[in-house]
Amino acid sequence: MCLRDDIEPQSSIYLLLCVFLTMDFNEHLRKIIHVDMDAFYASVEQLDDPSLEGKALAVGGSSKRGVVAAASYEARKFGVKSAMSGRQAARLCPHLIFVRPRFERYKDISQQIRKIFFEYTDLVEPLSLDEAYLDVTVNKFDFPSATVLAREIREKIKAKTGLNASAGISINKFIAKIASDINKPNGQKTIPPEKVIDFLEKLDIRKFYGVGKVTQDKMYRLGIFTGADLKLKSLDYLQAHFSKSGLHYYNVVRGIHLSEVKPTRIRKSLGAERTFSENISSEIYMLEKLEDIAEEVERRLQNSKVAGKTITLKLKYSDFSIQTRSKTLKLFIASKALIMEETKALLYQEPIKDSIRLLGISLSNLNTEQSKPIKTDSLPKEEQLKLPF
Repeated sequence: MCLRDDIEPQSSIYLLLCVFLTMDFNEHLRKIIHVDMDAFYASVEQLDDPSLEGKALAVGGSSKRGVVAAASYEARKFGVKSAMSGRQAARLCPHLIFVRPRFERYKDISQQIRKIFFEYTDLVEPLSLDEAYLDVTVNKFDFPSATVLAREIREKIKAKTGLNASAGISINKFIAKIASDINKPNGQKTIPPEKVIDFLEKLDIRKFYGVGKVTQDKMYRLGIFTGADLKLKSLDYLQAHFSKSGLHYYNVVRGIHLSEVKPTRIRKSLGAERTFSENISSEIYMLEKLEDIAEEVERRLQNSKVAGKTITLKLKYSDFSIQTRSKTLKLFIASKALIMEETKALLYQEPIKDSIRLLGISLSNLNTEQSKPIKTDSLPKEEQLKLPF
């Protein structure tokens, strides 16, 4: 039962306070920082080549083929963004400069950044090379303010790498991630506990975790455009329209998102793919290309010290349609020879319907073991709702 009787029952503040005052604080009320590097790949290229500084830059792709992996802020002003075809990016920004990605370089800098994170907490959950969650509820400096810690972390990243980072700080991963976008680039935003409900009520429904394009369109048809609209819907209504996801939407708009920062993220698959400058239709030529891809997959498997049982061949046709062919084996494989043996069988499994612009090989069902997340040290109960953000 909520102990506060000076707030209107069923109001947003009342509901959130009830959650805070009745939940196990150690498990649920946290201080989470989401750090996101600003235009990471493109910024690294501009850092290493000063002649690119201030210019519209795309990493990956080309003016003819391929896909943009990242775009500088100068390019984004013209509408260029990641996952866009190089051809479309060049149309939007005729003076766009394309550079080849250097993933080993990006990985090296990412490792430098990650070392900085671990100076503050062991609860670090990398999402990719350029972003991560940090749980600093209990941190190595026993410092109470996550806002100050985030600023210091960003300053250290700048001093160590020369790159800018943005950060979001709040009570859970969902809100922290949204907050990190608010003051980009090179900024940060804190959403403290007492501001969470107001923030969520004003938030566009597209920003909510778990709301993709299909769900967004469905919510629009139901008259749900903001968090405030979503919160007007009962749990029964949301479950009736969104099945099991209804409970998630009901909770998340009330600031309830209990996913922990998991220091060990288990890799579920590993692979490589190539986009070709010209479409290919010869299966013999495809096998030559797959040899190179299989060699890269073997190298990545060896570096990660893993093997997989399920092999998948990915084909993207000239009309951009994608087909995948998979097979699950009895034993784990990691060598190029075995990968190619299975890939060849998948390629000849059925006729190729059109010319190919991309080929990919991936292995899943890996022999990785689950690791238990590190638990946060306990905090005294009297600190509830008093810790500064």
